Amino acid sequence: MTTAQVRAAWLHAQRLDAVAPFGEGPEATRRAVAHLGYVQIDTIHVVERSHHHILHTRIPSYSRADLEQAQSGEKSVFEYWTHALAYVATEDWRFFMPAMERYSTTPHPNFAGVDPKDYAAMLERIRKDGPLSIRDIDDDVLVEKTHLWASRKPSKRVLRLAFFAGDLVISKRAGMLKTYELTNRHFGWRKRPKPATPTQFAEYMLRRALVSQGVVSLDSICYGNLASKPQVAAVIEAAVQRKRLVPVRVEGFEKVAHWAEPAVLEAGETMPEPRVHILSPFDPLVIQRKRLEMLFGYAHRFEAYVPAAKRVLGYFALPVLVGDEIVAAIDLKTDRQAGKLLVQKWTWITDRRADLKPAIDEALTRFERFQMGSAAAEPEDV
Repeated sequence: MTTAQVRAAWLHAQRLDAVAPFGEGPEATRRAVAHLGYVQIDTIHVVERSHHHILHTRIPSYSRADLEQAQSGEKSVFEYWTHALAYVATEDWRFFMPAMERYSTTPHPNFAGVDPKDYAAMLERIRKDGPLSIRDIDDDVLVEKTHLWASRKPSKRVLRLAFFAGDLVISKRAGMLKTYELTNRHFGWRKRPKPATPTQFAEYMLRRALVSQGVVSLDSICYGNLASKPQVAAVIEAAVQRKRLVPVRVEGFEKVAHWAEPAVLEAGETMPEPRVHILSPFDPLVIQRKRLEMLFGYAHRFEAYVPAAKRVLGYFALPVLVGDEIVAAIDLKTDRQAGKLLVQKWTWITDRRADLKPAIDEALTRFERFQMGSAAAEPEDV
């Protein structure tokens, strides 16, 4: 396959070649999260937060209320750790249970010193008083922060450990402020799903990648979970033997093994329409930087934590996709008081500037409307 063919397969898998591929409302949000595998959450808020941005890119009518309803009302999505904190479809809960059990049984350095009595007391408090956020806890003896994102309240470590262990779930989110609830009570489970076996988890990883990437490599499947490579490799080999997967050689990158389902190869190369997308730097198309550079010839730099003097693209540069090409990176910032989207820096990646700028300006206008429609003061998790 040529890189153009693989790009087209990836864009189709990401549903960036259609207008509203998932429909509208909370159900569209569930469909999008399930199809993409996960939608990353991030704290940076110079423009709309990444999870809302990623969903808006694929659901033009998307609003924050849709995700809130999916998470807190219909409970069709939940938060957990993939390669980062992310929204995942609740139907996939069982695949994360082995990781949860490891937090329950194996000491983790991030939670060293959490007293089992404090842990049990926290669960009992929520069982008795109902869901709570860290702001509802006012009886902690405050301590010094151990790092920038830590809390002075020891209870936050207890809540986070119970979250990672699966005893608590984030039942509601307002900005970065999380409300925790007992997992079984939140989902209405009398009995939890059966945990996935290692082989089932590897099959899930492969299936998730095939659906959201089209053509896959071992690195792209196991992004953020390199320890699963041996088991995923075994699952791939079995799928090839059953002719469910076909080995693929990507032109120019023959040394990297790739695979695809037969239907992807039969589809052939179809040039995507020149749709314009202002992408989040945490978008599934962008987050795997090496894969993005290999297939699009574009090396994205995330420079929020780079000293200002050394930045090339800007503090929070957003890649601009037109058709199957990354044509620019625009550093944007929302002025919520003035109701405007500010262009801090515009970096062209292509020479096709004159013919592309009107379409990008139109996309920026739509993006500004989305920003202003969802702009609101948000509480922080303290």
